Amino acid sequence: MKVTVLSENNSKPGFLSEHGLSLYIETDRHKILFDFGAGSNFISNAEKLGVDLGRVDVAFLSHGHYDHGGGLLAFLDINKIANIYMNELVFEPHYNGQNKYIGLDETLDGHPRFIKVRENTTIDKELSFVKIEKLKKSIDTHGQKVKRGKIMEKEKYEHEMYLLIREGYKTYLISGCTHKGIINLVHQFRFHAFVGGLHLMKYEPIWDEEILIETSKAMKDSCAQYYSCHCTGEEQLLFLKDELGDKVQSLICGQSVTIG
Repeated sequence: MKVTVLSENNSKPGFLSEHGLSLYIETDRHKILFDFGAGSNFISNAEKLGVDLGRVDVAFLSHGHYDHGGGLLAFLDINKIANIYMNELVFEPHYNGQNKYIGLDETLDGHPRFIKVRENTTIDKELSFVKIEKLKKSIDTHGQKVKRGKIMEKEKYEHEMYLLIREGYKTYLISGCTHKGIINLVHQFRFHAFVGGLHLMKYEPIWDEEILIETSKAMKDSCAQYYSCHCTGEEQLLFLKDELGDKVQSLICGQSVTIG
């Protein structure tokens, strides 16, 4: 499996960076787009890398935040074949801790190529789109909310899902932000490698050392390789590297890695 980062907070020289995530994934059977960044930067970066997004045959939206789904319309304009899998709740109105809207463009809801799912979904023998059923460890939402009717509810990230890729005897887990926590993912899934954000950027290594140590222990116990980006946080990633060594690596926009 080959993963190319098309949108990320940091980039190699010559590429456009943003607070967002988009991954182009090539497997034995598929050309996949996982998340769409905050805008159309991922398209410009793909062109520089020689990636033809028009040939993507299946796509996935990890959750309903703008920095992962802001480029949905741009992708639909240049790709005419790929269906886009997403949780049925992604278009609910989502807000951050300061009550700023961080959701998707609601006018796109109902597009005929959107495949909304409620439960774990098997696409074929290689791909499954999955969610966490039960939390082993409670999560901190950092004040994020979802609006249902006239009520602002505490975010539970019911709209967040993950892509499982199976190649031979190996399984890879792809995540957008991991709002539900890598500890919970490790508890529910078995995987040889993980790619995505770990959403640790709000945990300060000095004040939240206990949380980061618990996280690094779960990652170490999983015996998996981690390729981290986007919302993990630079200081937090350095902390994990101190604990896990070369079992965790960082990814930036313009970079490709072959896994497996």
